Amino acid sequence: MGPEVLSKILKNIPSVEDKNLIVGFEKSDDAAVYKLTDDIAMIQTLDFFTPMVDDPYIFGQIAAANSISDVYAMGGIPKTAMNIVCFPENLDINILGEILRGGADKVSESGAVLSGGHSVHDPEVKYGLSVTGIAHPDKILKNYGCQTGDILVLTKPLGTGIISTASKIGEASPEAINKSIELMTTLNKYSADIIRDYPVTACTDVTGFGFLGHSYEMASASEKTLVLESELIPYIEEAKEYAKEFFITSGGQKNRRYLENKVEFDNIPLWLQEILMDPQTSGGLLFSISPKYINEIMKKLDSLSIKSSVIGSVEDLGEKFIIVR
Repeated sequence: MGPEVLSKILKNIPSVEDKNLIVGFEKSDDAAVYKLTDDIAMIQTLDFFTPMVDDPYIFGQIAAANSISDVYAMGGIPKTAMNIVCFPENLDINILGEILRGGADKVSESGAVLSGGHSVHDPEVKYGLSVTGIAHPDKILKNYGCQTGDILVLTKPLGTGIISTASKIGEASPEAINKSIELMTTLNKYSADIIRDYPVTACTDVTGFGFLGHSYEMASASEKTLVLESELIPYIEEAKEYAKEFFITSGGQKNRRYLENKVEFDNIPLWLQEILMDPQTSGGLLFSISPKYINEIMKKLDSLSIKSSVIGSVEDLGEKFIIVR
């Protein structure tokens, strides 16, 4: 569902006061966080969706990586995971076996334990996980808290949604598909393990609301303006040509409508706007940090196979929450 519809619905859901609920749904954060003891907070999240690739094993990996990502975005370590399965009665059950095998492999890679799940018959395949993680209550990363002068970092390139769309109509090259699959199946564990050791001021993962949608959530909740440098924002190269051909998603257009009047584009071409609006599956982490730590943290992030990028900075709140220049 688009962010505009969800934001309207959530306004009507009553919130429950509990001093141990560190993060609920009020700030549209990535997961719920509940304090269990002075040293342990529980992080809970879930996600599931329909296939975006033909290979069921790869789909299982992507869905699991995407589901686990929210725990990393909150600064936590995943501990348990449970399968969420919707599967047609008339489809080969071995396909489901491959999906579950892919998910189990990613759960194992994360260090969590697969501990069960729930399945229903459904006309369309859907798969994901409910994930529980832990963190110290004082070290939870939230999607707000940016400080003026902070530097913004993105840990994965954009464009997976556009490439998935091009793939469905037979227009994506094998190279583009392979790059997209590599990004979507890579756990955010490795970048999270690095940034967890630094005083990150805000963090989120880039998923269905697109890069700009999640940037807006961070900016608005922090009451700051994020200034994004267009030439620094990474994307899969082929996504540029596919965006020019309008191989774009309906989700991206929902994101565009929601962000109308919230984002200022300073002479930014339409193809790049589409990439910035593009819903991502198992996207990277977007975080803000003081400039005094940026050289050290980037040096460590550069050691990973998928390179992170400095993509902008945080300013005092102006007329718009987001400026792309």
